[in-house]
Amino acid sequence: MESLIYYDQQIFFFINRQLSNPAFDFIMPYVRERDFWIPLYVLLVFYFVRLLKKWSWVALVTTAITIVITDQLSSSLIKPWIGRLRPCNDPSLAEQVQLIVNCGSGFSFVSSHAANHFGIACFLIVMLQHRLKWILPVALFWAALVSFAQVYVGVHYPLDVICGGLLGVAIGILTGKICKGILIKHNPQVFA
Repeated sequence: MESLIYYDQQIFFFINRQLSNPAFDFIMPYVRERDFWIPLYVLLVFYFVRLLKKWSWVALVTTAITIVITDQLSSSLIKPWIGRLRPCNDPSLAEQVQLIVNCGSGFSFVSSHAANHFGIACFLIVMLQHRLKWILPVALFWAALVSFAQVYVGVHYPLDVICGGLLGVAIGILTGKICKGILIKHNPQVFA
């Protein structure tokens, strides 16, 4: 376990310090912000309404459920249980961290940002891959970019975002399959 934590910290410092550059310093704080992605969320709502019509509420409610599950499992259950300090709050490391955003007071493991975004990404993949072949690489890249930004700005370790991402993947696939099953039962032509 000690060697895993050691390598996790080394990779963190590589991303946080060695990859540091003015362009990332400007972009990454925005990439990790929920409000930055509002246009994308609005576009997805319109797409679901256009695609599913009167059944769009099923996909929209299931998307919200996906976010609630990933967020609550990561922030209310796993983080307090594990109790890992954020790199920017760890007294032995804080002075070495290039902190670009507010550190926050919560714990680090697992990343709720990673869990939420990978959950949404995998939900979208399950729901839309039959229509949008490009959704898999684009959605995974989007979630990975948000996760990378969390490490870059100094608030999470790589292992935090990897495990948060895995949690999100599992939940997003599960909720996506449940939602798709409900919609196929009531509106099968959408997935034909």
